[in-house]
Parts: sequence; structure tokens; C-alpha cells
Amino acid sequence: MKKVKKLLKFGMFLIGLFILIISGLILYIKMSPKLEIKSANAFLMYDQSNELFFQGSGNQEWISLNQISDYLVQTTLCTEDKHFYQHQGFDYLRILKALYVNFTSKSKSQGASTISQQYAKNLFLDFDKTWERKLNEMWLTMQLEVHYSKDEILEGYLNTINYGHGMYGIENAAKFYFDKSASDLDLAEAAMLAGIPKSPSNYSPVVNFDLAKKRQVNILYNMYKIGKISEDEYTQAVDQELTIVGEKNYLDVANVMYYQDAVMRELKTIKEIPASYLETGGIKIYTNLDLNAQKILEDSIQHNLTTDKDLQVASVMMEPTTGKIIALVGGRDYNQSQYNRAYQSQRQVGSTMKPLLYYAALESGFTASTTFTSEATTFNFSNNQTYSPQNYGDQYGNKPISLATAIAYSDNIYAVKTHMFLGEDSLVNISKRLGITAQLDEVPSLPLGTASINIIEIASSYAAFANEGYKVTGHLISKVEDLKGNVLYEKRNEKENILNKSLTFILSDLLTTTYDSSFIDYNYPTAIGIAPKIKHKLALKSGTTDTDHWSIGYNKDIVTAVWIGYDDNRNLDTSDYKYSRNIWVEATENYLGDRPDSWYQQPNNVVGVLVNPITGRPAQESDEHKKIMYYIRGTEPTTTDTVFDEYLLDPTN
Repeated sequence: MKKVKKLLKFGMFLIGLFILIISGLILYIKMSPKLEIKSANAFLMYDQSNELFFQGSGNQEWISLNQISDYLVQTTLCTEDKHFYQHQGFDYLRILKALYVNFTSKSKSQGASTISQQYAKNLFLDFDKTWERKLNEMWLTMQLEVHYSKDEILEGYLNTINYGHGMYGIENAAKFYFDKSASDLDLAEAAMLAGIPKSPSNYSPVVNFDLAKKRQVNILYNMYKIGKISEDEYTQAVDQELTIVGEKNYLDVANVMYYQDAVMRELKTIKEIPASYLETGGIKIYTNLDLNAQKILEDSIQHNLTTDKDLQVASVMMEPTTGKIIALVGGRDYNQSQYNRAYQSQRQVGSTMKPLLYYAALESGFTASTTFTSEATTFNFSNNQTYSPQNYGDQYGNKPISLATAIAYSDNIYAVKTHMFLGEDSLVNISKRLGITAQLDEVPSLPLGTASINIIEIASSYAAFANEGYKVTGHLISKVEDLKGNVLYEKRNEKENILNKSLTFILSDLLTTTYDSSFIDYNYPTAIGIAPKIKHKLALKSGTTDTDHWSIGYNKDIVTAVWIGYDDNRNLDTSDYKYSRNIWVEATENYLGDRPDSWYQQPNNVVGVLVNPITGRPAQESDEHKKIMYYIRGTEPTTTDTVFDEYLLDPTN
């Protein structure tokens, strides 16, 4: 009995303490300046054509609650927050129910955010799911509830919520979908719109009318069950034929929110933007987004990545001459996961590291014909350590092969031999020169991509090859203005020449070997499977680790980088490797369309020589395959080169 009394006293103490803390917070909030919700975080985003594609709570179409159809108000309340007018910002019973359902079902299917919480979320400039973010959201929710009436909060919510297709706010949505003002929405139309915010990419009637209709019917039925509408109203609304006037050919880029999130993160790194603007908004952000490229990239992902919902993707498309990121995808579905793998993650890059190594090798006197023997090799070091890399599938030529062949097959033995020959600092140094900031250790395995690098950084390094030697930094923002048009920041396209133009020409040509049938011998080029899909001349390198697969390629017009893998770093199946290649080729070729090849003019000090591509020797009449390879004048191969003695001593050659 004494224990029970002690527990009751302790419980009463905790309740009293909780009430005291809440009362203190409410008193503090009342004494604090009132947050101006109509201008909080007002920001507008424009694409590269200066067309508005995203707007925050600074919506020019802000309308008062009494200008919104009561049908829309009621359908929204019944769908999102039935107890909105009863709670003080947090629906504790709903939270407990959601926790119970999620625990018993071992999922996160149930949410418990109130309209006040969702509105608080809309007032943020980013969408990170962190504890700090949730605490800030709770604090802002309390501020809203203390400073504003329920009607004012609901009004703000309805004027800022996302209805898909870049339509933020009910007035914009009503005009887009039904070509009418929010005040004129009928019950059927209101129920259709009320169903969209849960998942705009799924429940937009422009994207999927059947799915949107099912959700509308479900909302109407729930309203009928709780007595908000009569049976006749329910039946008439369900049977009503709706005319959706939203443009059917509208560029629906469901995952453009990944681009938007990345823009907001980049915005925070720009020192020229005063902190007050980051906190309260009031800015116009001009981005490098190409909506056509974004749609092409998203469509290629959706078309190719159709199985295993856990398999994730990140991809960027970059203008190589400037580093402008014109398209970005940070995951398969923004509504399912806001984690932006294109901006926030670092993954092992595999053999996409090799072009950096081979550029350093070309600087050190290597040519397309330089040979090392491809065979199972164990490297021994002075500290009694050994390293035994393997080629994919244990495929070895067991003979000297040219640098061109090593690139075509992504030969690991050749890469490690080159790395050791140049010195383990060489690859680290060239990587830093190209702008890679990730931690790179001087270890034998570095050229095989054991280091983890962000996709934007690795794509930027390839951009230097693509633009013939100039260092660029991948970026999404070109200019920022305040709402009055005063320029706060403008990106300067300052380029630093860091690579030799003749050597980048040779390297770019070498990277076309990855899908060249001339290199079919004891092995196959790594990307030979997509060769029929490649219509333009493109440089391409893939990269494979147990947990990651990459495809990065370019010409003078575009750099496209694609990564696929699992967030939990589980191993990929070999059947998964095709996804990054197919996404890459489809996105790149669809973007280039009918444009003529945008390849590189041969420098005056570079000569082409017809060679046997596997051996690198000048072509003989008896050679089955012949290919023109490029060399700095004076380094082209001859039949008397001693580098080929290993071949000449072998009677099989």
C-alpha cells in the first residue's frame, strides 16, 4: 500500500511538474514577439528559364478563411485533424494510437501530426527528419497556438500546403485543377483536393485519376460515417463526374523536392545571405534547374527501377562548362523518404575512381599503349603486409594488356600496378586538385574506389575532364534576390585551368572503350550491354563495390552520374548492376535527343595511330581488331618499342 501511495505521489509530482513547465513556456511565448506567419520563410524558387517552380509560405494567392469553400474546410479537417478545434496543438490520444499501431504492425504507417504541427513544418526552409528539427517544430507549434486563433492557423495551413505540381495553397490548387476559386469548390471537388496533400505525387488526379478517385471516395465515406454529410450528399458527390483542367502535359516532376531541399542546404552555405533572411525568408532564389532535364531523369529512374522498393538511387545532371546542376534526384520517392542521397550521402565510388588515376598516369608519361600484365597478383609490402586484389569474375588476360584495354575491362590488377608505380600519393593529389574533399587514404586499394565520396563531388571531377581541363564546383543556385529585387548573391563562373587539354582529349577517348566492341577478346567491355542504346559519342565509366554501383559519363554538353544501392549498405545482387547503366544511358540520350555529337576537337599535338586495341601495338594485317588510338606526338607506339618485348618473347603472340 505504501508503494502505491509513493507511486501516486510521484505521478502527481510529474504531472504537476509537466503543467508547471508548460505554463512557463506558454508565459514565455506570450511575452515573446509574435511570429508574422504571412511572411515567415517567404521564398520563391525559379528555374534556369526564370519560371517559378516552387514557392514557400510567401504565397501571393493568400486568401482569408471565409473565402474558402466550407466543403474544403470540412473535408480537410475530417481528413487531416478531426480534433483541430479541441486540442492545443498536439493530439495526445492520436499520438498514443499511432505509436500503438506502428508498434504492433512494425511499420510507420500511422502519423499523428496535427494541422498546427504540419503548418509549423511548412514554415521551415528544409525538410530534414532530425530530433533538432522535431523539437523546433514542436516549439513553433506552441508559438502558433499561443499567438494565433484556430481560424488563423487553419487559414495559414490552407494557404501553404502542397497540392502537387508546384501548387502551394488552396487558391492556386483550385485554379489549377478546376479553373475556379477556392470559394466555389463543391463537395466532390473539395474531397478530391483534400486527398492530395498526403502524397501529391500519388494522389494528384492529373498523375493518377483512379487512385485520386479512390481516396476521394474514402474521404467522403468517412465524412458520411461521422455525420458531416448525408447519404444523399455522399452518393451525389461520389457519382459526380469531375473535369480536371490541370494541364495533362504538365511537367510532373514528383521528386523535384529533392532539388528544392538541396537548394535550401546550399543557400545556408552562402555567406553573403544575411542570417535574418535564412530565418524569416523574403527571398527569390534563381536556380540552375532545367525542368525538362529533371523530368527526363525522373522518368528514366521510374522506367528502369521498378523492383525492390528498398533499392535506392541518387543522380545528378551537370553542365560541365559551369558546374551548374540542372537536375538532381536524391531517392526513389520523396514522399517515402526525404533523405537526400545526392546531397547528404557519401558512398564507395568503385572503379569510377580509375579515370582520375589514369589522368595522373597520362601526366606521368603513360600512353594508351602502356602495358602491364593482367594476372592474379599478390602485392607484398615491407611490413609483411600483402594485398591480393581480384578482377571482377576472376577474369585475367594472363598477358600484358594496354591501358585502353584496362579501362575497357576495368582491370583491377592494372589499376593497382599503376597506382603503385606512380606512388600512392599521386591519386590523392589529383583528386584534391579536382576538388574532392572526402578523406582519401594513401592505400593500395584507393584506385578501386574504397573511399566514399559524394555524387556531386565525383561528378564535378568528371566535369573537369568534360570541359577540357577546367575545375568547376557543382552548384544549384545562380542568384539570390530579396523580394524587392535587390541582388544579395550572384554566382561567379570563375574557372581554373588545372588539367592539360591534350591529355583530357586522350582520356575522354579512352573512356569510350567501355562500350566498344573492338575490345571484345578474353573479356567484354564493362558497358557493352548498353552499346546499342548509345547514339552519341560519350565517355563512360562504371564502378562496382559489394554495396554500390555507379555509372558516370559525359560529353561537352552534359555530365550524368547515377548511383544505386541500399541505405543499410546491404550487398547488391549482380542483377542490380544494370539499373545504373540503363538509367544513365536513357537519361543522357533522351536529354541530348537529336543534337549532333558534341565531341572534342583533336589538339594539334595529338596524333591518331591504328593499333591492336588489346596489345596497344601498331596494327598488323593479321589483327582481328584494329582501332585508332590517340597519343601525344612523339609518344605513339612503334613495332620496335621495348615495352612489347614481353609479347615478342611469347610465341603465342
